Formats: sequence, structure tokens, C-alpha cells
Amino acid sequence: MRYKKDKHWMTIALKYAYYAKEKGEIPIGAVLVFKERIIGIGWNKSIATNDPTAHAEIIALRHAGKNIKNYRLLNTTLYVTLQPCIMCCGAIIHSRIKRLVFGTNCEKVDAKFSFKNIFFDSQKHYNLDIKKNVMKRECSNILIDFFKKKRKK
Repeated sequence: MRYKKDKHWMTIALKYAYYAKEKGEIPIGAVLVFKERIIGIGWNKSIATNDPTAHAEIIALRHAGKNIKNYRLLNTTLYVTLQPCIMCCGAIIHSRIKRLVFGTNCEKVDAKFSFKNIFFDSQKHYNLDIKKNVMKRECSNILIDFFKKKRKK
């Protein structure tokens, strides 16, 4: 049952990834869900905004915080098409989301500063449920296709 819900929300995150791709951004999308309702949406906007922090996750968290008028995003689930980077991991920890679901791993993340280490070190203070590889093929393919086309140019 939970996987069906995860797949539903990840499908929506993927739609935002495709939107980012149409805009020439790295195709990553994110949605933040609270009580079966989207409270935050995001897609990469770093190129358009000249902002290195404009990642899909950060934008979704900012959007949600404004919606609920609180920087603590308790009892929420963040769905993102790609494993969060170190910066986004920090934002996830500080926002206190309850659950993170992502589509595919980021192969370029340095093992020393790995995603797992960041979250497992923070687990002493904060408990985060992590589910990975939801719709992995679809989430991987959009990135693979995007970078293939970029390299051809």
C-alpha cells in the first residue's frame, strides 16, 4: 500500500523534473506531502535564477514553510527524483521532515561525504525514515537523456 502512495507522489515529482528539463535546468523535481496533500513543490532553478541553492528540494521546503507558516515541516514526506546533495541534506535535517523518498542515487557523491553518513550521523538527534529507488528507472532515465543531449551540443 505504501509503495503505491510513494509511486503516486514520485510521479508528480517527476512531472516537475520534466518541467525543469523543458526550462533547460537539470531535471530534478520534488514534492512535500503532509496528510496526503502537497504543501510544497519544487524543481531545479539554479540556472534561471543564478542561484546555486535553487535546488528542487530547497524550493519545495521553502514553498511548504510559507504555506504552513512554519520552518519546521514536521510529519511530512519529501519526494525527490534524485538523492539529495549535501546542502539539501542539511536543509532536510533542519526542517525536521519525517520521511524522505527518492528515485535514484547520485553516483557522483563523494563517499566520505555520503548521503548515508550525513543522515546517520544526524540520527542521534533526529529520526528520519528514508526510502530509496522508488521509480528508479524513470528517475534515472530523465537525467541520462538530459546529459546525453547536453554532451552532444
